[in-house]
Amino acid sequence: MKIAAIDLGSNSFHMVLVETLRGGAFRVIGTEKEMVRLGARTLSRGKLPASAMVRGLEALRKYKRLADSAGAEKILAVATSAIREATNGEDFLDQAGRELGIWPRTVPGDEEARLIYLAVLHSIHLEGRRALVVDIGGGSVELAVGGGQGMEFGVCEKLGTLRMTEEFVKSDPLSDKDESRLVKHVQKTLAPHRARLRSAGFESAVGTSGTILAVGALALRKAGQPVPEPLHHVVVTAEQIHAVRKWAVSTDLKGRLKTEGLDESRADIIVAGAVVLDTILQETAVRELTLCQWALREGIILDYMHGHRRSLARAEAYPDVRRRSVVSLAERSQWHEKHARKVAELSLALFDATVAQHRLDTDDRALLEYAALLHDIGHHIAYTNHHNHTYYLIKNGELRGFTPLEVEKIANIARYHRRGRPRKKHPQFAALPREERRKVAVMAGHLRLADALDRSHRQIVRGLEVSARARRLRIRLDVTADPSLEVWAVPRRAELLERALDVTIAVEAGEVPETAAVPSAPAAASGVASSVAIAGARES
Repeated sequence: MKIAAIDLGSNSFHMVLVETLRGGAFRVIGTEKEMVRLGARTLSRGKLPASAMVRGLEALRKYKRLADSAGAEKILAVATSAIREATNGEDFLDQAGRELGIWPRTVPGDEEARLIYLAVLHSIHLEGRRALVVDIGGGSVELAVGGGQGMEFGVCEKLGTLRMTEEFVKSDPLSDKDESRLVKHVQKTLAPHRARLRSAGFESAVGTSGTILAVGALALRKAGQPVPEPLHHVVVTAEQIHAVRKWAVSTDLKGRLKTEGLDESRADIIVAGAVVLDTILQETAVRELTLCQWALREGIILDYMHGHRRSLARAEAYPDVRRRSVVSLAERSQWHEKHARKVAELSLALFDATVAQHRLDTDDRALLEYAALLHDIGHHIAYTNHHNHTYYLIKNGELRGFTPLEVEKIANIARYHRRGRPRKKHPQFAALPREERRKVAVMAGHLRLADALDRSHRQIVRGLEVSARARRLRIRLDVTADPSLEVWAVPRRAELLERALDVTIAVEAGEVPETAAVPSAPAAASGVASSVAIAGARES
């Protein structure tokens, strides 16, 4: 299963695309970053500027295209400080949902810290040691402490690089006075947490986020050390970070822009970032910092995987997104699985045996199978009119991997598994293109007859053989028990297929084997016709 996670940060938007693996792991297949600066002027004024919202929507639009083209089945998006604090933040999220189908959720600061810690816990080898995790974003700083079981406590404070730059960086290079003001502000903000952070005890410190990685890379470069790619699990000392701070506050923007290895988009905010990071390390008495490239977005993925083990296990069992989506809807609707799978098998057997009559293709065959698997899910609402309830559930079941027309066809096929035949006076059927209406009538006829062949819900029809002569089809059943109820139901249910194929249908059952004391075993999990003994069409 492929998942996309988007971090709508105050400074930049990040997306990671992953493919889930067995055992709760995942493989990164792509990453994207856009320096949106959504928090520019927002953090001080409390409102997202129109220009920032346009940039944000354009970045999300790009991410949506990339995620769709990669085959992502789920897009998870989390909004942080800038959107969390903006008076029009919900308006932005609502617009993203309506225009793009991406519905980000706003997370509180402590939840953001938990997700970041979760990412670190799964990507840094802590060797059983307790850890302090530091993340510096555009609007806020997250500090989290915990052990191998997860975060024990976390805090979020408004100390992000964009916010601190707007509030304290008033000169270029930064004046001693402004630097002192910034340091005192950070110290004052951390004061309520200092005692708890130190008393909690930690043996390692880990730094995440673009700002910390940028400072870490500069620290290595200025120390004359190689800068590996990636920086993940690289250790830098507090002294090296302090050296970067001294360089940053004494260098003007022009000089920083010329600095090798420093992204131009960070040249204006790296000063505040270096001062904030250095002050945090001093306040928490950290001597070494391990750099971590996993952060909030990976935490989002891990949190989703931990909370959706069943759906991910289903993804392993059903690698095809369409089949997985159908089974998921069936399970949510509390389906009668054995009956549904048997009806699907019999539907496909009938379809394969009458190709000469209907001349439909393999794509139609697949839609028939999915409709058969779902044909009775309307029982989840009520037995009365359950065929109409089935139509509604399929139409609104968020089936993935299908076009809107395919969903409409599946819903119509399933709807006509009982009660009346397709007519133009039925709006949902009349809305289909003419050729698709013919196909739906044919496939609904197959489904309705197959449903009759498991009328007792005992799965006693082990296989079938169809022979054709002129406009007459003779269906001989291989059964494991008395099929009286099935044979009785056929005349009542065969009319739709007879009309669709312009044939008459007769069904007869072979002798019941003396050894057949119990119904046959349920079909294989794939639900395909090859799992039962079936003979194809035979012209005579």
